[in-house]
Amino acid sequence: METLFLYIVKSSGLIALFYIAYYLLLRKETFFTANRWYLLAGLFTSLILPWIVFTTIVWVEPTPANFDWTRLPIRPAQKESFEINWYLVLAIAYIIGIALFLVQFALDFYNLNRVLKGKTPHKQADHKFIDLKENIAPFSYFNTIVYNSSLYSKAEMESILEHEKVHSEQYHTIDVLITRFFCILFWFNPFMWLYKKAILQNLEFIADCEASKNISDKKAYQLTLLKITAHENGVVLTNHFYQSLIKKRIVMLNKNQSKKSNSWKYVLILPALIAFVFLFQMEVIAKEKNVNPKAAQAASEDVDVYKITKNTTEAELKEKAATISKNYGVSVLFSNTKRNADNELTAITVELKKGNEISNNRNVNSSEAIKPFGIVITKDSNGKLNINFIEEDDKSIDKVVSTSKIVAPNAPIPADTQIYINEKKSEKTAMDELDPNEIATVNVIKNDEKKEIRIITKDYHKIGDMDEIYINGKKVSQNELDQLDQGSIDRIDVTNNFGKKGMRITTKNGTYYQEKNMPVPPAPPTPPVMKFKHPVPPVMPKAPRAPKGDPIHGDKKAWKEFEKQMDEFDAKMKKIEPQMEAFDKQMAEFDKQMEPFNKEMEVFNEKMKVFDKQMEEYTSKIEKEKK
Repeated sequence: METLFLYIVKSSGLIALFYIAYYLLLRKETFFTANRWYLLAGLFTSLILPWIVFTTIVWVEPTPANFDWTRLPIRPAQKESFEINWYLVLAIAYIIGIALFLVQFALDFYNLNRVLKGKTPHKQADHKFIDLKENIAPFSYFNTIVYNSSLYSKAEMESILEHEKVHSEQYHTIDVLITRFFCILFWFNPFMWLYKKAILQNLEFIADCEASKNISDKKAYQLTLLKITAHENGVVLTNHFYQSLIKKRIVMLNKNQSKKSNSWKYVLILPALIAFVFLFQMEVIAKEKNVNPKAAQAASEDVDVYKITKNTTEAELKEKAATISKNYGVSVLFSNTKRNADNELTAITVELKKGNEISNNRNVNSSEAIKPFGIVITKDSNGKLNINFIEEDDKSIDKVVSTSKIVAPNAPIPADTQIYINEKKSEKTAMDELDPNEIATVNVIKNDEKKEIRIITKDYHKIGDMDEIYINGKKVSQNELDQLDQGSIDRIDVTNNFGKKGMRITTKNGTYYQEKNMPVPPAPPTPPVMKFKHPVPPVMPKAPRAPKGDPIHGDKKAWKEFEKQMDEFDAKMKKIEPQMEAFDKQMAEFDKQMEPFNKEMEVFNEKMKVFDKQMEEYTSKIEKEKK
């Protein structure tokens, strides 16, 4: 449930990010069609991007295999007090909100069908026209256009139909339904409702722009817009000829087309998305290095090594598999073997498994003969098995002499002995200052006549700075972590979401297993540091307000004065054209600063294509192994 809420928070943040970028940079541009696709892409990006996580693997030194977890202090379980599950409360509130808005959507759909039901449409080309007698604002729903012709003159109907045809031909109803769907999912996010308003407004800009190209008298079209404002009876889930932002529509009709050089503004969203990925979608996974069989032998009483060389035959492989299965109950599968002309092994896959307890594999594939390696099986005094692989080009495993014991405080320590406390090299004085009661384990290792003393204290493996700890997907307490058998750990992931640290542990009998050869995604380029000061656009003149009524039946003197004011408004718009050109020149300078970054982004995109292909192959391989 926590993961779901985190996803919703990230998606809501992305919706806010796309809207703010649109509001500050794009809403005054005349790239109406481009703005349409930008706004729709923003919604789907907000839905998909939070699911994409880029993983970085950090290899860490393995913890000693003979660490005695049972010697750590065990805190008695305390009686749990009643606590409100706020995640459950929020989930219920969220579901109730979705249910209410779904009911409202169903009612709106019912009202729309009630308007259209029983009406005989007049078909013309790809459109269906329905002429109603009700006092309702003209609207379109997919290829159906609805209006009341008795309310308008012939010229006005021509303007209305041209406008609605654009909505129908460009499938604007789909945009409306998609926006409504997102409003249901993110009903609690105020930016989503502003986003919806921006999309509907931009659709009207598109229809006005395209319709005005087919109408000779643009001023008459604007007067028709003003007349329709008196009809506010619109049907939800449709594209209305009437919209409340009539002033903005008139301004956009009279505005000069934006220069193509202004399209650089769309690129600015990329650095913000890259920053989002780096901050919230990068997961660092700490994985232990392959356990050295020499160290594993320190805690073992039994060590068996099954060597595999380039000259190992198929019969010998079957014999080794049968022996391991008989002695340890471990299933061994040798597959994908390839040999060269000299009958030497060049490729082999080894899979080891014992129920849900042990799982390990190794894949060797080369154009030359394989290097010798061995399957090392250790068994401690408690009968616990540990299986690993080792490169066996020599007999180094026979040189290891290791014991696991507590060092006597008065025991003499040779001068050349290296001392490690909690994996850090230390002096003898630091060891002497340790409280014996705080020591968990001490390993004395003799390797090639060099002695090492490795001491682990009881508090070394405490994860006190972690906010949450999960074992196989289940949230656990520190006490439960203390009781976990370290030898059963297969994978440790450390995450950091919104400053909240977490540790996720997967045991060898858990459900998740990851191959070590997972592809690593490329690092995106660093956005340039902008030295360019954002220019201030000129102040747009205020559009005059239309008088009440219409030009035919209304106050003719007031309408004549309004036409005069509209002429003055057009003159003011032409007057600020030089300022707009200067503004465009200043903004064009920004393109030069973005060119190097754009080239780096192209290279990055090519690398991402290669990475995506590698991930597909990797995922396909994992799926085959599961089957």
